[in-house]
Amino acid sequence: MKPRVIFLGPLPPPLMGPSLATELILTSKIIDEIDLIHLDTSDHRDIDTLGSVDFTNIYLAIKNYAMLFILILKHRPVAVYIPISQTTIGYLRDAGFILISKLFGRKVICHLRGGNFKNWFNSSRLLTRWCVRKVHSLVDGQIVLGAKLMNLFDGIVKKERIFVVPNGRNFNAVSNCSRSSEKISILYLANLIPSKGFIDVLNACPIVYSTFKHIEFIFAGCFNDAKIRKNFDKFLETNEGLPIRFEGTVQGQKKNDLLGGAHIFVFPTYSPPEGHPWVIVEAMAAGLPIITTDQGAITESVIDGINGFIVEKRNPEQIAEKIKLLIQNEELRIKMGKESRRLYEENFTEEIMVQRLKDCFENILAS
Repeated sequence: MKPRVIFLGPLPPPLMGPSLATELILTSKIIDEIDLIHLDTSDHRDIDTLGSVDFTNIYLAIKNYAMLFILILKHRPVAVYIPISQTTIGYLRDAGFILISKLFGRKVICHLRGGNFKNWFNSSRLLTRWCVRKVHSLVDGQIVLGAKLMNLFDGIVKKERIFVVPNGRNFNAVSNCSRSSEKISILYLANLIPSKGFIDVLNACPIVYSTFKHIEFIFAGCFNDAKIRKNFDKFLETNEGLPIRFEGTVQGQKKNDLLGGAHIFVFPTYSPPEGHPWVIVEAMAAGLPIITTDQGAITESVIDGINGFIVEKRNPEQIAEKIKLLIQNEELRIKMGKESRRLYEENFTEEIMVQRLKDCFENILAS
């Protein structure tokens, strides 16, 4: 008989790492080995409402607590899987799920889909830190997205209870060799917020264009701030001759087409919550050389000089320098793209992620 686990998690929309991961896991082959009972914690409102204290969030928390009570009593699971937050309001909500689960004697598996837990913890008030230590001492297993992120729980969770499960998914890929070299496409694909580094890419555009004219910069993603969108439009007006194309939010085949037609992927993030971005995995699957930063567990996917370049954060000049190098050296560009695809196939497919998650579950349930 398969072990039964109550699986908390949101579903899209909005399109975010946690919701995409929940959707992926619930439709993966792990359900052949483990009986996952989904408790849908979705809040389909705008992303700006996440983590705020408002009536809807309070109502959702109470409703989800009640549902957890009911599901535990009804299904008698061996464990409860809880994605945890790295904000005070979010963690206090998640602490309720942990305490309810332990009240019924269930094992608790927590999953952090980010890389800012330690910074948040260290900057929190003494009472909050005490609460986190007490509550998290009850956790039977803590999953992180990369080996570099294991130290986020130093002094909170014992090392033997921490498990590494990077993001992984099966994506359609296009060989670098099949891309036309008449016009070089440089792609940024993520939410258009400053901490994701899109402004740095924008400022790198004129530097690159001053040397190479057969290029196109493509920005795809969602603006969450009207002022930032206004500044973006103003930049385009001021630099009218620059070959910049804005695609907005893309999904499905349109996203695949952008990745398949691009030559270089640029994602110079310095966003504190970053763990192991899905978009990096997508770019690797598409066989692209990647220009990015040392944020979260990214350097466990993008190896400097092998399948891309690690640049300094907030450094448009260095971004432009690496783009120029890849434009003028087609052999290097193709070689790095092939390395991205190889590393993806070896480490970040859906099958590999599911196997790691399954091993993690089995280890925790057997302990």
